[in-house]
Amino acid sequence: MRTKQVFSAYRHEDAAKESPYRYCPVCATHLRAPDDTALLHACPRCDWIHYHNPAPGVVALIANGDRVLLGRRAKSSYGPGSWCLPGGFIEYHEDFLSAARREVLEETGLIVEITSILSVMSNFLNPRHHTLVIVLEARIIAGEPLPGDDLVALDWFPVTGPFPEMAFEADLNIIERYFHTNLKGIPVDSCYARPGATDSESPPLISRCRRF
Repeated sequence: MRTKQVFSAYRHEDAAKESPYRYCPVCATHLRAPDDTALLHACPRCDWIHYHNPAPGVVALIANGDRVLLGRRAKSSYGPGSWCLPGGFIEYHEDFLSAARREVLEETGLIVEITSILSVMSNFLNPRHHTLVIVLEARIIAGEPLPGDDLVALDWFPVTGPFPEMAFEADLNIIERYFHTNLKGIPVDSCYARPGATDSESPPLISRCRRF
């Protein structure tokens, strides 16, 4: 099965070129529009630039034998009513492994250990919404599946399908690759892949990992 890591749901030439800022937030000068080679809005006075970058996120593939855990998305989320792997965005203060464990806990009620990195995906979802997603394999340590946050339902689906309507083409692709090709991921940093003494990172765990 061919490796695929770029998914686009629209034509890139339709990418949004307007900025959420009309005036520079530093000096209040009217921002000039970008040229045809970039989607950057720059201030002609102080050179401040609004960088329009994809949002970094994580998703976790949690398997139980020949089944995979999927969640149904809430009405207020992207792709309401469709299904996806549990995951979400990485907060500024987080490393990506801790972010994945947090998102899984919030969306499924499960405490997991991240066991490997499976892939990295670029998702061009619409002109205003691009993501760069790290796909991780996770193992359940404790808890019972209970939907929360952006998910309103959870269910185990056989890897042979049929699958429900999926919110993201990338999720379906990685599930099929994982089970059809016995995909092996790359190792992860065990200092951040496992939960600490509590649901949040514990200072002793972090300090033990910092050996310079």
